Amino acid sequence: MKNNVVRKIILEDGTQYIGTGFGSLEDKKLELVFNTSMVGYQEIISDPSYTDQAVVMTYPLIGNYGINDDDFETKNPSIGALIVREYTEIPSNFRCSISLGDYMKKTGIAGIEGVDTREITRKIRNYGSCKVLLTGESTTLEEGVEILKKWDFAHDQVSRVTSREIWVSEPNGTTPDEGKASCHVVAIDCGMKLNIVRSLNKLGCKVTVVPFNTDAGVIENMKPDGIFLSNGPGDPTDVVETIETIKKLKGKYPIFGICLGHQMLSLAYGAKTYKLKFGHRGGNHPVKNLLTDKIEITSQNHSFAVDDESLKNTKLIKTHINMLDNTIEGVCCPEDKAFSIQYHPESAPGPQDSEYLFHEFVNLMKGGSINA
Repeated sequence: MKNNVVRKIILEDGTQYIGTGFGSLEDKKLELVFNTSMVGYQEIISDPSYTDQAVVMTYPLIGNYGINDDDFETKNPSIGALIVREYTEIPSNFRCSISLGDYMKKTGIAGIEGVDTREITRKIRNYGSCKVLLTGESTTLEEGVEILKKWDFAHDQVSRVTSREIWVSEPNGTTPDEGKASCHVVAIDCGMKLNIVRSLNKLGCKVTVVPFNTDAGVIENMKPDGIFLSNGPGDPTDVVETIETIKKLKGKYPIFGICLGHQMLSLAYGAKTYKLKFGHRGGNHPVKNLLTDKIEITSQNHSFAVDDESLKNTKLIKTHINMLDNTIEGVCCPEDKAFSIQYHPESAPGPQDSEYLFHEFVNLMKGGSINA
């Protein structure tokens, strides 16, 4: 049964929307963003890149296939809230093990339904991502705005979502003592999606996952064939420890970065990043590969981008661009066998448009080169 508890969405500009709550009913101070995906809300709420964010889903009906046990991107979700037009608590799917609302309540994710998500999305597109307060009926608009004025975005998200210890994932169908791994990848976890590990395992890679602040010397002692830089939340310039590690490792091993990893790699080479007006979040972004002239349909989730002009003073080459706004979606350094992309090839919206990137990484680890 729906609880019909009145909940408010208060924006820092003094706008408010009134709906009903589901999931957790605790008050939340978050960043308001939107996602245009039609499916995949389980992957969205379990993606660490959404840490401290309230995500407006533009697709009107959410919760219809529930939550299953297999499609999580992390077991400890850190997203703040989900805002939807209509939530259904009666899912219909043979894989469903729990309803979306019950899972959100269990994991502390707030939910609000019954608001005009089209209007909120247009507001974000027109004025940009902003601070938002999810609160109860008793909080006045003036009180809510004052609360947001005194609050600012955090800068420690990566330290909160990274692995607490080193762990290993063996290639599909093998055990640690069989020694069948074709390559050994050390993945620096800044909030990594589990499907990235699965994608590397599928290609025969042993993956050793390390915390974001692991020293370069520790990683070198693991004798990796390649280094992977993960996705994650927040401003890439906040992740100073990882950027310094990349500076020490680049040129020594093939490096592949995704999303936040792309931004950190660029910063390590001397480029600059900036915050987008409302970011890219969805499963239908067209990206052009400048090396092949092919278009890929991609999944994206990020607030920051690499500054095009700043690449001129680095060893990096621009390899991919977003066809919607011409922002950089990929770079590489052929000399160092390092490359990165801003989107998520493991999410497979194409569904196989970007799968080649994992194969390219494996090829580099086996002695291949970047043709740019």
